[in-house]
Amino acid sequence: MAAELDEWTGKQPRRKERRVAGKRQRLAQRRKLIGLSQEHLAEKLGVDRSTIVRWERAETDPQPCHRPRLATTLRVSVEELADLLADVGRPPEPPNERLEYVLRYPQRVDLVTVAYLRECVQRLDERYDHTPSTRLLADAGQLHGQVLFLRQHANSGVQHALAATVGESATLMGQLVWDASQRREHAASAAYFEQAINAAQETRDFVTEGNALLRQSFLALYGTGQPTKALALTSKAAQVSCGDSDVIAGLAHLHRAEAHAILGQDRDCSRALSLAETHLRAADQNDPAKILFAPSQFAQLEGSCWLFLNRPDKALAALQTARKFTHSQRKSTAVILGNLVLASILRRDVEAATSYLHQTINVIELNRSGGGLKLAFTAAQALRPWRAKPAVQDVKDRLLTLMTS
Repeated sequence: MAAELDEWTGKQPRRKERRVAGKRQRLAQRRKLIGLSQEHLAEKLGVDRSTIVRWERAETDPQPCHRPRLATTLRVSVEELADLLADVGRPPEPPNERLEYVLRYPQRVDLVTVAYLRECVQRLDERYDHTPSTRLLADAGQLHGQVLFLRQHANSGVQHALAATVGESATLMGQLVWDASQRREHAASAAYFEQAINAAQETRDFVTEGNALLRQSFLALYGTGQPTKALALTSKAAQVSCGDSDVIAGLAHLHRAEAHAILGQDRDCSRALSLAETHLRAADQNDPAKILFAPSQFAQLEGSCWLFLNRPDKALAALQTARKFTHSQRKSTAVILGNLVLASILRRDVEAATSYLHQTINVIELNRSGGGLKLAFTAAQALRPWRAKPAVQDVKDRLLTLMTS
């Protein structure tokens, strides 16, 4: 083992100086790539150089009126520009030397490398709810491929740890593929979730198994329109995770309630909501799935249930409560706002509906939420009886621009 470590280490590593990163490095890199200084870009857009500086430092965002011309000048699509603007923070960390070594000599993969891979997956997972899935997909796919490759060559002890990582990375890949396809690609996502379930069963990781089952239920609920299948999947997710994670069990009962609501089963929906509330109240900081829980989730799903049961007043109250708990850039925020549009339409409040739809589009422009986009188009269809109203025409024009970008 010592010889292997000496071979891996090679020579004494040099201490690297830590650099302070800019805020929107990819935006600045794109500008430099096409040979523009900040002054030249400002001149082309008719703004001050200080405005470009603030954009690249992420101190301000370009106004909607500037974005089409900015995208054209940088030779990117409006969607690619949105990705550049959303990429705020430090640049990617340098490659891990130990990982590079074991990818060359995969039979020498160790638990330290597995821990690093797992940490990388978890960091990507933490960014999922506020970052466009298209921007995470390549990194997640590379990580998943590396985990699968190393698992083929690892010894039995390390294989077990890699199987646990497969469960997490496959679940993330299923989420990303489905969201990036605007919830159209069901088969590929289902295959990733099935891979996660098999890996979790191998390691008896009931939390990961429950989470993957829950994600499969989303495909049935929001993708293929099979609420009965979703009931079976959410029930199994709750059963599997019940003793290990109140968060997963609570979320499973929440989505089971939604499936009952879609089927018009009022009493079963109420019972599932009650069970969900009990589990989520019992969840604490030691819950292994605590990262999946947000304060807005119960009110969000309760509001969705009331919508399906055609009770817009109750839906509106629950969804407005959920809205108070959410950050403006989260994908879940777009879903809450989309449902607020539908609740307002059911109440025939066109002014509120168009206002919420504008807010929905604002969030989708930032994070490309597949669920939010689907709800926005559903809401636009529901507004057809008022299509002659200027406010409805304006918001539909914005939605059309969003679609074409």
